[in-house]
Amino acid sequence: MPITTPAIDSLDRASLGAILPHLAGREAEISLLVNHSDPIFLPQTDLCLENMVAGFACALHMHQPTIPAGGEGQLISNLQYMFEHPAEGDNHNADAFAWCYSRMGDFIPELVSQGCSPRIMLDYSGNLLWGLTQIGREEILNNLKRLTCDPQYQPYVEWLGTMWSHAVVPSTPIPDLKLQIQAWQQHFASLFGDQALRRVKGFSPPEMHLPNHPDTLFAYIKALKECGYRWLMVQEHSVERLDGGGLGHDDKYIPNRLVARNSVGETISITVLIKTQGSDTKLVAQMQPYHEAKGRGRQSIGGVMVPCCVTQIADGENGGVMMNEFARDFQPVWHGLKDQRGAGVRGVNGTEYLELLADAGVNPEDFPSCQAAGQHRIWQQLGTEELTPAKVEQAIADLKARDDQFHMDGASWTDDLSWVKGYENVLEPMNALSARFHQKYDTLVQADPAVTQDPHFQEALLYTLLLETSCFRYWGQGTWTDYARELYRRGEVLLG
Repeated sequence: MPITTPAIDSLDRASLGAILPHLAGREAEISLLVNHSDPIFLPQTDLCLENMVAGFACALHMHQPTIPAGGEGQLISNLQYMFEHPAEGDNHNADAFAWCYSRMGDFIPELVSQGCSPRIMLDYSGNLLWGLTQIGREEILNNLKRLTCDPQYQPYVEWLGTMWSHAVVPSTPIPDLKLQIQAWQQHFASLFGDQALRRVKGFSPPEMHLPNHPDTLFAYIKALKECGYRWLMVQEHSVERLDGGGLGHDDKYIPNRLVARNSVGETISITVLIKTQGSDTKLVAQMQPYHEAKGRGRQSIGGVMVPCCVTQIADGENGGVMMNEFARDFQPVWHGLKDQRGAGVRGVNGTEYLELLADAGVNPEDFPSCQAAGQHRIWQQLGTEELTPAKVEQAIADLKARDDQFHMDGASWTDDLSWVKGYENVLEPMNALSARFHQKYDTLVQADPAVTQDPHFQEALLYTLLLETSCFRYWGQGTWTDYARELYRRGEVLLG
């Protein structure tokens, strides 16, 4: 799979693709827009918490990376590459993938017209949204706009924010965490409007990856809260109780409070919904959360009895189960629930569930507390010492020396893959490009925030974010790491 490398003197917008994404330039305006406490679902929900025994929440994650594999080295969506090279691998599934990106725009209106009350949460990477624009798939974007912008369907669909280029948080340079989050917000607003972005309050991390280094986790939560997010979805084994123990069985079905302490002792927290069990797409494809919820009941939070909620997320397009079984099994569940409206098990979206709990008098301070997995050992090692970055790093080094299983790589939906080990040839350029970007622009932006509207800033930002895409490590050494090296080369040229 050869990569066309543009000559340095011809590297310009032509190599970026015809339509650039909106990644920056409205920081202050977007911050004012998203930082509010107004209810999103509560004024229009048809759910009554008192009549619910249990809830279930399903999310679909959709992503296609951006790769330098178009004509003359253009940045294109991997989906476009699939269409143009159908004989390679499973590229023959390109049409099926495109249908998966669009079909909720058909399923939800159909169910609503039939008197059902469906729910779905949607997580689309910025790469994918840009790619759909690049290849002119307006029918897909229009289907998504219908769900997002038509008030008739807003009670049933919740968009979740994410990192723009599907960057895994633990190995993303800390200064870029907020840039990734903001870039997705600005891009989403450019496609679906400011009011649609104002309603995005939950966050879905790529690969369900949660950092466990104290400073990275603190910066991550701080960036999320500064960008207006109220809650985060986390994988159950990526967190632990404050005493190092695992989550209690029942506590996985109610909101938790994720607490982060950095290396100078500052603390911050955010509400999290726990994604239970593994990553198997069959869980959502076969609507397992609904069937699991039927065996659950009400639980007490701070003395208030409330329905629990089974939360799951799956790739929305990958594999036969999502292409076929989800389409078969999603709609019958809502028809089955139609005759039980107002009682028993109900579908619910994340922000809706949290708003219903708050309306019932539940205090978030009463949610069980958790922290990132492995952090208890750090704090135990340090004891009552006054925290400093040097002491925290020494404690981490001591723990690694005593236990080769201890690490600060974070945890994701699987322990079988690492986005760090063996990828120095991607991580080192990624960190180098990020450092050059911030060295060139941080002082300029601080002096004049309007710098983020400059095309040169936005192009350099684009390459900085793209190089952090997890796919350049997930798929192993070879073509995908070659893509990363080419993105680094172009970014380096832009940053001079």
